[in-house]
Amino acid sequence: MQPNQRNKETALRLWRALDTDPASALPELTRVSHWQGPEPVGICTSAGAIIEKMFAPLRAAIPDLARQTHLFLGGDSSAHESGQGDGTRWVAGTGYFTGHATSPVFGIPAQDTALRIRWGEFLRFDAGGNVVHAQTILDFVDWFDQIGLGVLPPPRGAAHVYPAPTAYDGVLTEPQDPGVTAETLDFGRRFIFGGLNSFDEQDLSSMGMARFFHPNVKWYGPGGIGACLSLAEFENLHQQPWLRAFPDRKVMHLESLFAEDRILAASGPMGVVGTHGGPYLGHAATGRPIEVSGLDFWLRTGDRFTENWVFVDMVHLFAQMGISLFDRMKEKARA
Repeated sequence: MQPNQRNKETALRLWRALDTDPASALPELTRVSHWQGPEPVGICTSAGAIIEKMFAPLRAAIPDLARQTHLFLGGDSSAHESGQGDGTRWVAGTGYFTGHATSPVFGIPAQDTALRIRWGEFLRFDAGGNVVHAQTILDFVDWFDQIGLGVLPPPRGAAHVYPAPTAYDGVLTEPQDPGVTAETLDFGRRFIFGGLNSFDEQDLSSMGMARFFHPNVKWYGPGGIGACLSLAEFENLHQQPWLRAFPDRKVMHLESLFAEDRILAASGPMGVVGTHGGPYLGHAATGRPIEVSGLDFWLRTGDRFTENWVFVDMVHLFAQMGISLFDRMKEKARA
């Protein structure tokens, strides 16, 4: 069996175990030495810690927890700007967890609300097909909004429910055309290391985003930002505020960048670095250095990206500005 297919089967087996009985997933996690969870879960360095700190509490608090998977792919990473490749193999997925919380979890109170919790996860495999490293983000800010405990100003973009890919099956369980995959990865590398890193700190046109994003691109951002439903909305509702807030930001430390068929995926707990040099979501500039923990999925249609699913660990981002979004949520819950 091809390594990529073997790794994808392992990932699906792991997720089935985590969704039904998290303890049963321990055999799939014995080789993991670093699991980057969302704040406040943080880093786990053993299989037991991963289960104890994240997946067992989630499953216990939401007994009817069900996973929806909208995107699923694997591939060989080429995350270095040099283009030399980095020799690592990854599998990634995203979608929603649904269910009703019957008890608090991660300090989030339980309410009689049907939850749709966005999840994104990247798994790195060794040569033997074992999971050894991972990054997971849950959209906590959107979760807070769903239970009436919003911690940031209303998002400028559309909020809450983002779809699976349009007219495309994004769950790639079968082998895909390597030629199409190579085209997607090449396009993605030019986009990330060319367009995203070419901002001159003055003019958005310096990035040339129209070369990469379709005019009607659908950009599905995290809680606090929301979705932008065209290139013009993306530039006005997200990109301009983001670049004003972090004018010197650069894509620097990706852990993975890979493609399969027409989907591109990238991850990195420090994928973007910069300085909080301007106001952002109602908070004045602090001048502090920031690292953006994020996950991205793009769908290429012809010579443009037409959809982009974006995760930013907003709790981690704001903590670097000296603001605890979880404390803010708890204060609102007590009010």
